[in-house]
Amino acid sequence: MGRTPAGPDGGPRTFFDEVGGHATFVRLVDAFYDGVAADEVLRPMYPEADLGPAKERLLLFLEQYWGGPTTYSEQRGHPRLRMRHAPFKVNPDARDRWLTHMRAAVESLALPPAQEGVLWDYLDRAAHSMLNTFED
Repeated sequence: MGRTPAGPDGGPRTFFDEVGGHATFVRLVDAFYDGVAADEVLRPMYPEADLGPAKERLLLFLEQYWGGPTTYSEQRGHPRLRMRHAPFKVNPDARDRWLTHMRAAVESLALPPAQEGVLWDYLDRAAHSMLNTFED
């Protein structure tokens, strides 16, 4: 029987490890926020003048979700994604714009198709679950 390769910490290898760890998620988040920065609908949802804090939060969340460091929970507690997004109007247009920028970011990683599919499936489902209004 084959053994599951160990991750860098000696534990089981995670999706985080498989796709290249921290460096890959930094590239994903940077590419995503490059799109958000120029988006007239999404950019105003980030009240900070600098997108740096939002980048850091998304980076920590995604790394933890995919089996990387648990820094997100240590710093911010449970993700509570719907609650954290409740103050913002997330309608189908906002969702679709988010997905457009995230799709471009995911494609920029040039992951193997199976890994890209796993990552995209989660991001697509997450974006749809954030809808909180159908009003413009």
